[in-house]
Amino acid sequence: MTTIAELPAGFADKVLSAQSTFRSVMEAMARPRSVHHVVATVGTPSPLMRGTAAIALTLFDHDTPIFLDAGMSQTSDLAKWLKFHSGAPVVADASICHFALIANPSELADLAGFALGSNEYPDRSTTLILQVESLTQGRRYELCGPGIDGIATLHATIAPEDLFARLAINETLFPRGIDVVLVAGEAIVAIPRTTRLVRHGG
Repeated sequence: MTTIAELPAGFADKVLSAQSTFRSVMEAMARPRSVHHVVATVGTPSPLMRGTAAIALTLFDHDTPIFLDAGMSQTSDLAKWLKFHSGAPVVADASICHFALIANPSELADLAGFALGSNEYPDRSTTLILQVESLTQGRRYELCGPGIDGIATLHATIAPEDLFARLAINETLFPRGIDVVLVAGEAIVAIPRTTRLVRHGG
C-alpha cells in the first residue's frame, strides 16, 4: 500500500505551473482543434499522462467531484494523489461529477450517464478528459464552430472512434452538454460543446 509520503509530487512550482496550465487550457477552449502543450513539471501517478496531471492540479479542488474510469481506478494510488494534492473527492456516480478522467476511451460509457447541466446552470456538467494516442497523427477530422475560422482540421488518433458522433447530442442539448479535453502526453486539444464535426476521413 502506497503511503502519502510515497506518492508522486505535484507541481515543482505550484503557482507558475498552475498559471501556465490554466492559460493553455483556456486558449485550447477558445481555439478548438488547436494543439497546446503543458510545460509544467509535474508528478504523474500511473496511468496519468503529464498533461492530465497538470490539468488536475490546476482545475480540481474540494468542490469538484471526480469520476475515474476503470483504467484510472486500477489502484488506489491515483485517488490518493488527487485527494492529497487537490482535495477533489472521487465519486462512483458519473452523473454528479464535474470532471471524468478516462484512461481507456475506447470503453467510454454512454455520455448520457454523465452530468449534462441544466438550462439554468449549463456549467454544471461533466468535462471529459480523455487520454488518447496522438493529437498530430491519425484520422483527419474537419471541425467547425465558435473559435474556428471556417473549417479547421485535426489529425488525431483517438478513441472511441465514434466520439464525435456521440458528441452530436450537444446540438440538441445546448446550452447544456459535454465538453471534452483530449490529452496525448503533454499535448492537449479542447472540444467544447459548441464544436461540430463537418466530416472525417482516413
